[in-house]
Amino acid sequence: MNGVRTTSGQKIEPFGRKFGKLPKRALKRVGIVDVGSNSIRLVVFDGAARSPAYFYNEKVMAGLGQDMATTGRLNPAGVERGFSALARFAALAKSMDIEPLTCVATAAVREAEDGPAFQARVEKETGLKLWVIDGQEEARLSAQGVLLGWPDAKGLVCDIGGNSLELAVVENGKVGKRVTSQLGPFRLQQVPADKLQAHITAILTELAQEVGTDHERIYLVGGSWRAIARLDMERSDYPMTVLHEYRMTPEAVAQTIDWMGQHDLNTLRGKVGISSSRIELVPLAGQVLSQLIGVFAPTELAVSSFGIREGLLYEHMSETLRRRDPLIEAARFTEKQMARLPGFGKKLYQFLLPLFPDLPPERDRLMQAACLLHDTAWRAHPDYRAEACFDNVTRANMAALSHPERIYLGLALLHRYKNNRAQSQLAPLFALLSEEEILAAEILGKAMRFGAMFAIDDLADAASLVHVPGESVTLNLTKTGRALMGEVARSRFQSLCKSMKVEGRIE
Repeated sequence: MNGVRTTSGQKIEPFGRKFGKLPKRALKRVGIVDVGSNSIRLVVFDGAARSPAYFYNEKVMAGLGQDMATTGRLNPAGVERGFSALARFAALAKSMDIEPLTCVATAAVREAEDGPAFQARVEKETGLKLWVIDGQEEARLSAQGVLLGWPDAKGLVCDIGGNSLELAVVENGKVGKRVTSQLGPFRLQQVPADKLQAHITAILTELAQEVGTDHERIYLVGGSWRAIARLDMERSDYPMTVLHEYRMTPEAVAQTIDWMGQHDLNTLRGKVGISSSRIELVPLAGQVLSQLIGVFAPTELAVSSFGIREGLLYEHMSETLRRRDPLIEAARFTEKQMARLPGFGKKLYQFLLPLFPDLPPERDRLMQAACLLHDTAWRAHPDYRAEACFDNVTRANMAALSHPERIYLGLALLHRYKNNRAQSQLAPLFALLSEEEILAAEILGKAMRFGAMFAIDDLADAASLVHVPGESVTLNLTKTGRALMGEVARSRFQSLCKSMKVEGRIE
């Protein structure tokens, strides 16, 4: 992209060069406003760390782009709701000492006849400068949001808004070809029902010629897609409600769309907590999704809660920071803020490594995260620490963590505080793991439960482990280690060895 133009014709640089690549500690809180066709949202990120925390998040369903397809103008009621929201967001940002806010406007403002007037009024009366971006830039930023959450993402990002739909190819940490269209539900409301399917298919077929159809996975960005995913969870009685990284097969999507047609949407809305303004657009979004699957034939669809706002945050990151693992960065941050002995997690990981030889990379990173998080729930009542650990991880706003991985990590932390999981109210979630994965999580948890007994600065000088797979685990103790090896530690060591089905030796 060679830059976008403001309403006055002044050329500005693309966001990447406007922000520059700042080091991790050069930023504190970052405030971003996304002015979309249906919603306007303020997000304040707590710094530009690789896995940022959401310090503040507020959304207003303004409906700026409603009826724009027929009038060519922004919805008058939406304009007033939108202006009220932006005035509030400006005041909030000022009170948080976050200035200036980065504000982007997408399809509705860029296409409406009175978009420039709305833009000028916002700047004059609130001081907020709206950067009106074109469809290609919108696609790029949405794709970057997916890369923030999925560093190894490979496939096609599909971002649906009220008045537009964007596609972008992602691979090897980069955004490739990208295209935009007017396939948003507000636009489709103006297409006769008997011509709708052919209309959607024709546009998607044209887009496919630009970005190709050889994409096994489609990453779904946008509120309408998330609403369909939440309904898919309801239909299939899925045990979690975390939408980020929720996976669906084309067959499951087809079943859910059929199921939606057989039920009253307002009844479903009440069950899953979707807003009335959002649920009205879901049937049209469902038709787009059906045709999207038909044209691109993916094997899997993955829901991303990260989009244009996270893509803007990604602009702040240096290449070095982008290459870091979001899960490990989030775990390190949590340990630093909440653990009794920050820094011990790394020592615990090193201490336990001999128990897990030839650990595959995807399991090793979970072990690292678990060790960093193993003591971050200590403020909870002892009776509830195990469940608090599990709940914190499975519901945490973490990236680069699939749903089964969330359960694995949560179960390991549960066993860090509790030997037995029998009759746990969390049992339905365990079904997302195989028996082998459940046992592996239990062993890791019991290993951390034992290792936590040596929570001193010089752990490496107190004890070490020698593991002969399938036969024994030997604990070698120094003088300091012998002093720490009390009755409880011995009991935890034997429990660990029992789960590993090996003989436990203490020397």
